[in-house]
This record gives sequence, structure tokens and C-alpha cells, in this order.
Amino acid sequence: MGNTPNIVLTRVDNRLIHGQVATNWLKTYNANLCIVADDEVAEDSMQQTLLKLAAGNMQIRFFTIQKTIDIIYKASPTQKIAIICRTPIQVAKLVAGNVPITTVNIGNMHDEEGKKKLQRTVYADVEEIAAMKELIDKGVTVEYRMLPKDHSIDMATLL
Repeated sequence: MGNTPNIVLTRVDNRLIHGQVATNWLKTYNANLCIVADDEVAEDSMQQTLLKLAAGNMQIRFFTIQKTIDIIYKASPTQKIAIICRTPIQVAKLVAGNVPITTVNIGNMHDEEGKKKLQRTVYADVEEIAAMKELIDKGVTVEYRMLPKDHSIDMATLL
């Protein structure tokens, strides 16, 4: 493996990139590269175009989960990387693939049939809750914050 990549933010948001992520999260963490790690988006040029518009002038890459695992250690030390995933299941796969993630911010997971409300903007199904527990068991901090300035809530207390 190469250098340990400088991952400054890992965020779960089912909208991936939108104004709040671009204007608040990426700037607060001084990210200069955003990786959207999502198998579906990696293959969908229309979604990529829309997400690029939302990201403004941020450097952005769209990788599958496996490609993220394969290339993350090739990152330059000057890259301050923000990884954005749609679900905690994707983050758990990255961690299982040896991506050095120490903290995950859970921002937005929409309400759907079969999901339990954990926070104001977080609804999770059994698999997603299991993925968050798996991350916590591996020593990853899983927190809820809508905006960087908000108080962090430890998701372990909610699961």
C-alpha cells in the first residue's frame, strides 16, 4: 500500500451531493477532492452531470465501492478527500475493504417503508442499522450532524 490517504470526511447522505454538502461540509473540512462511492452513480452519466453541477468547482470522482477500495491508497498526500456514500452499508463495505475511515457522519437517510426513525433526518432499515453497528464494533465513530456547526450525536446511543 502507498501512503495512508488523507480522508477528511466520510458522509452518508442519500442525496449524495447537494448545496449543503458543497457549501458547508466540503468547505469546513477543506476537502479538495470529493469521491462519490456508489456503484449506481459510477455507471450513470446523467446522475454524475447533476452531481457535478451541485458540487460547483469541487474536484469530484465517481467510483464504484470496489474501485474506491482499489485506488484509495494511490491518493496523493496533498489530496484532502471527502467520501460521500448513499448508505452506511456502502461505508461498511469500504471499511471491510481496508479504507481507513475513522469517523462517519450520518446526515440524511430518507423515510421509506420498513425504516425506523433514528433522528430528525435519519431513517434506517435493519440492514443499515446492522451496518452502523458493524462500523461501531470496528472502532469507527458514527455520528449524526446535519451541518458541521451542529452538535454531534453519537449514533451508538440511538441504535
